[in-house]
Amino acid sequence: MKKPILVIKFGTASITNKEGDLTDHVIADIARQVAEVHSYYRIVLVSSGAVAAGRSYISNYKQRLSERKAAAAIGNTLLLNKYSDYFRPYGISIAQSLCERNHFSNRKQFLQLKKTYEKLWDNGIIPIANENDVVSNLELKFSDNDELATLIAVGFNASLLLFSTSVPGVLDENNAIIRELDTSDKKLLGLARKEKSDAGLGGMTSKLTYTRLANQMGIKAVIFGINTQDGILKALKDEAGTVCNARFCSVSAKNRWLASGSLIKGKVKVDLGAEKALAKRFSLLAVGVQSVVGDFEVGEVIEIIDHDDTTIAVAITKISSKSLKENLNTQNLEVAHANDLVLV
Repeated sequence: MKKPILVIKFGTASITNKEGDLTDHVIADIARQVAEVHSYYRIVLVSSGAVAAGRSYISNYKQRLSERKAAAAIGNTLLLNKYSDYFRPYGISIAQSLCERNHFSNRKQFLQLKKTYEKLWDNGIIPIANENDVVSNLELKFSDNDELATLIAVGFNASLLLFSTSVPGVLDENNAIIRELDTSDKKLLGLARKEKSDAGLGGMTSKLTYTRLANQMGIKAVIFGINTQDGILKALKDEAGTVCNARFCSVSAKNRWLASGSLIKGKVKVDLGAEKALAKRFSLLAVGVQSVVGDFEVGEVIEIIDHDDTTIAVAITKISSKSLKENLNTQNLEVAHANDLVLV
């Protein structure tokens, strides 16, 4: 049997100090703990920190887009060299994986990425993923590396997703760690503090959002503190951080990709009758569509929203937005087949 897949995400604040320098003792400890479980899992590390590590090389750095890209170009090398130095004593090689949004939104490219990772795992190598900030298009960026880690976990059907943070887990109003969280309750986002680090893009809201998606897709997630002694090892045993358990999911590999990795090109708002039909796993028909937002073509991915503008599903459309607008009241005209539709 193949080993289970483990995805661990490290944010900028987790592995750099306030000046943006990479923190050697933290990366060394990451290598020590990951090496201890390397033989039991196929591991992907998703690591931020490239921009923060490289920005001191850019004079009068002001966080402009061109400056961030230049800092990333410098920092990527610094970041990977650090990981390589600290994994080498354990006989573990690492590989760089710079990802762009289209690697996930284009299914053929995604499957190529998956094959590459499988070949690395077959040879005992750990891929370290990060967004390719040097060339990423502003409109097609990942929201942050929490999203990238989740797309990898969902697309590869990981068994466990770990998010490291600068705090020991999700905290309640009394600063106590919430040991277990049911992410089926959308109100959980209210638990998130609004602050985030100066160096990073994400925060607890981001982690809770993507933890909820991972749980929906059948993946357990743990949000743990990087400064917790043996935090990775304890998180693997539910002994540290906040545990968010997976929900039952029978979605196919293709539809897991559709629900998480695809690039949304438009939206359709549906009536109550269509909502009920979708809940029963029926196809979406034009007669149930109330309005169309955006321009999309046949075969592109759309969001389906309810009367409150809440996303209830994503689907591959069988009709263009232009044709749909012209045929909203047409009976038995299929907008999306049930097999190409995922409830969220």
